[in-house]
Amino acid sequence: MKLIAVYPGTFDPITNGHLDIANRASLMFTRLIVGIAASEKKNPLFPLEKRVAMAEEVLAHLPNVEVKPFRGLLVNNMQQWDSTVIVRGLRAISDFEYEVQLAEVNKQLDARLETIFIAASNKYTFLSSSIVRDIAGNAGDVSDFVQPCVSNAFAERFS
Repeated sequence: MKLIAVYPGTFDPITNGHLDIANRASLMFTRLIVGIAASEKKNPLFPLEKRVAMAEEVLAHLPNVEVKPFRGLLVNNMQQWDSTVIVRGLRAISDFEYEVQLAEVNKQLDARLETIFIAASNKYTFLSSSIVRDIAGNAGDVSDFVQPCVSNAFAERFS
């Protein structure tokens, strides 16, 4: 049975925590689509095209993973991608409350959708894109938290 899952997010930028979830999810599904949301309302630091390019480079070693940009409601894109499984990473209890709300709303919008939660590995429970952006924006070293292409993108952005 061919099972396609979607791991959606803004990925501004993709972190080693995201990479960990994608690595583990790629082992569970025939195909994993990493959906990069445009999220203009969040005012991302990196443009959509740059976030897609970074994710493609970071995930290139995973043959069953594809990176796709998207706009609008996730559920509409899920239908286009022929997927009914959403993958979400959980870091802490606070994530759980918000993620369960999202899962329920998505299920109300499309009853076929199921959300699978993957707990973050211990070394990534503290890690978020916003923390990484804050460190990089204040000339801190983010090399332990992101892949080299992302560190380079920060260096270019803040030079």
